[in-house]
Amino acid sequence: MHRELLRTTRRSWRSAFTAATVALLLSGCVATQPGVVKRPPPQPPRRAEIAPVAPTRVHVWVPGQWSWHQDRYVWVPGRWEVPPAPGLTWVPGGWMPREGAFVWVEGYWRAR
Repeated sequence: MHRELLRTTRRSWRSAFTAATVALLLSGCVATQPGVVKRPPPQPPRRAEIAPVAPTRVHVWVPGQWSWHQDRYVWVPGRWEVPPAPGLTWVPGGWMPREGAFVWVEGYWRAR
């Protein structure tokens, strides 16, 4: 009887933990949706960065930039990245017009 109660309690805790984890993950999805604004606020001045030595010859320096998160700009420092395929170039994030408003589009790799 004691073992049965212990098993049931463990199952209840697992179910509650799983539900809480799923809720937390889904709430994170809502927070990371791109911002939509009528008129984008001006970006703060760029920060000066000095790129360290590249880890390898295939790494490309992605410069730091201001990114829009929820309702404000957040600085994203520069970093070395390996492009996902040869011949790609980095496009920094920015505001794109969409249906009478603007939406923030994160940086991405595109063909040259």
